[in-house]
Amino acid sequence: MLREQGLKDIDFSSVLDGYTLVQLALMAAVISFLGFLLENAWLLITKGYVDNRNMTFPFLLGYGLLVVAMELLAGRPQTIAVNGQVLYNQSHFMGYLAYFTMAFFAVSIGEILLGTFVEKVFGFEYWNYTKLPLHITKYTSIPTSIGFALIITLFMGYCFVPIMNIISQIPDSTAEKVGFTLMTLMTADFIISFGRMYRLRTFNIRWKSR
Repeated sequence: MLREQGLKDIDFSSVLDGYTLVQLALMAAVISFLGFLLENAWLLITKGYVDNRNMTFPFLLGYGLLVVAMELLAGRPQTIAVNGQVLYNQSHFMGYLAYFTMAFFAVSIGEILLGTFVEKVFGFEYWNYTKLPLHITKYTSIPTSIGFALIITLFMGYCFVPIMNIISQIPDSTAEKVGFTLMTLMTADFIISFGRMYRLRTFNIRWKSR
């Protein structure tokens, strides 16, 4: 009863950057799933196999949170906004270049922080880029950051709004149930999976397929 009342007290219709919390949650889920596919595509190409990417379900929450944060903090390449001040309000090369630069540094710093945290706290290397050219520490490199930043910039420039338009067509009651379920599932999976890696001091490999 208290749990149900607590959910009723949450204003799911709150608007952030023109979208509701539920719509952003659904977008985070979509991007988290696409991140799972992206990493496995890279694994398949470079190492010839796919796996669960340390999670139980096919969602990598970090991807979803990063892209939604980019939307809330910086907008999109066509409408870059910092502290609510729009810097560009149309499709423009300099807008895309500025957005790419922000994404590049966000990815680079994020990878260094996450990689360092996992090694120091969990006791193992989450990944190691030292074999790649132009690596910056073992956790990031210029080529990988360029790749991720390019994907983020193109996604935000050409895919974010069309996907949000589809999400906005979902009835509110259905969107709330699906959004709450997916966010709960992804968050619980993230906590449980990282907890298991912390206990075992190694990767959370559930399955691997060649």
